[in-house]
Amino acid sequence: MKTYIKTLMKTLTLASCLILGINQQANAQCNPERRAHLIVDWQMNAPLNTDFADKISGWGMNFEGLYDITPRLSAGAFVSFHTNHQYVGRQTLQLSPTESLTTDQQRSAFQLPFGATVNYALCTHSQVCPYVGAKLGAMFARNTTYFGTRGLYDKAWGFYASPEVGLKIYPTKQKNWGFHLAGYYSYATNRTATLTGDIEGQNNAGFRLGIIF
Repeated sequence: MKTYIKTLMKTLTLASCLILGINQQANAQCNPERRAHLIVDWQMNAPLNTDFADKISGWGMNFEGLYDITPRLSAGAFVSFHTNHQYVGRQTLQLSPTESLTTDQQRSAFQLPFGATVNYALCTHSQVCPYVGAKLGAMFARNTTYFGTRGLYDKAWGFYASPEVGLKIYPTKQKNWGFHLAGYYSYATNRTATLTGDIEGQNNAGFRLGIIF
């Protein structure tokens, strides 16, 4: 799993660097403003539709490579990851009519969405620019329950969709770098099994804070 995450991050980084490099060469000849950008965000996330690891956490990041198709419209690719944790005190679980388990639990929910992203800017000349956007793609999910010296996990793939609203804040008129703030809602179709029941789909809400290069 770690190898898979590293491969995705390296692919996105290399693609973004290639876009930035090509774009910088073209801009040096005809346009002082860059049209390709890389966004790196720290992420807060809260699951909404399940009591499995539903505590808000800051164990996540978001990476985006964007290209300005027009002054208002940008498109590109993204990859993000997040982990939510929850401790459940000692309780007795009825696993079947003839089986029960008394234990405490440490729950962990890992999400890895990636795909395409698009932003539409609500202004073009301001250094503080609000926008609306959306992300579409796939998501890998893994839910793990640790109890005693044992663990139980399930993993699944699903479709991912996430609308968002945000601000891009540029300290300089050249807009070569800036700050990024966004709030988002996401839904994924992943179906996973846990120690206490199945999870049908995953809803999340959160915000991101980062830097634009």
